[in-house]
Amino acid sequence: MASDQDVKDALYDVIDPELNMNIVDLGLVYRAQVNEDNIAEVDFTLTYPGCPMSDMIASDIEHQVKTQTDVEAVRVNLVWYPPWSQDMMSENARLLMGYPI
Repeated sequence: MASDQDVKDALYDVIDPELNMNIVDLGLVYRAQVNEDNIAEVDFTLTYPGCPMSDMIASDIEHQVKTQTDVEAVRVNLVWYPPWSQDMMSENARLLMGYPI
């Protein structure tokens, strides 16, 4: 059975195509859990509500988690709360994008 960490590790391979950075370091992943039925549940957000990449990112989340773990299924949820901000980014992501630490 996959672990929560296995799912999170797979999400490092999901790249936001507009920012060319993984969604974990961007702070877009709010929850990555495997439930008792071995189903991965991933809550993610976008940097802004009108982002046209939501379907592409959601599809890539499902693909990466399914191919890199042994989960039975993946449930991907787009959420808007709390609203994303640059403060949610990893220190490395903020450095690479020129934001203050």
